[in-house]
Amino acid sequence: MKKETIILFDLDGTLIDSTEAILESFEVTFKTFHEEVPDNEAIKAQIGHPLDWMFLKLGVEEEEIWDHVAAYKKHYRKISKAKTFLLPDAQEAVERAREFAILGVVTTKTAEYSIELLEHMGLMDDFEVLIGRENVEHPKPHPEPIQKALLKLPRVSGDAWMIGDTCMDMISAKSADIKGVAVSCGYGTVEQLSECSGKICENSLDAVTYIAKK
Repeated sequence: MKKETIILFDLDGTLIDSTEAILESFEVTFKTFHEEVPDNEAIKAQIGHPLDWMFLKLGVEEEEIWDHVAAYKKHYRKISKAKTFLLPDAQEAVERAREFAILGVVTTKTAEYSIELLEHMGLMDDFEVLIGRENVEHPKPHPEPIQKALLKLPRVSGDAWMIGDTCMDMISAKSADIKGVAVSCGYGTVEQLSECSGKICENSLDAVTYIAKK
């Protein structure tokens, strides 16, 4: 059966929980540069943005950002597999979506590490494309990541959808002229998501079930 729907998933807060690995990597990075470690809530509020943006928002001077990013990645790569987990129902969501849709991942994480994580979790073969931070000039909420993903996928007669946990995902979807479904299991609050999405589901499985009925 030819699949005529495309579903693009965000990663952090949508399919995976890497909060522990992210927080630890930020802590190690700030301590490496003998700087005060930001509050965990301040860090979590920025998850979903690219690393350089996160460090900027967390008070790092612009000329020092890329040194911090390099230190972060060095530690994150060591611990990410051990301290990253699939969210409840995420595997079932991917399996259900695969039955009727062509799947992809659009994330602001580094594509290289994202692929390693999904391979470690046994899910990478379910996705036809993965677009990460290094694959685009303009990350979400810009439409470029979604547009690049769609260019690498077959054309379909049905709808293309983006499932994500932040308004960046929803704004990117709207700007790329595809449909968006927000999930409340990640880093965006229901209040925030209600301002940018017409549909909010509890998790990715609920979102896939919603799309399947459309």
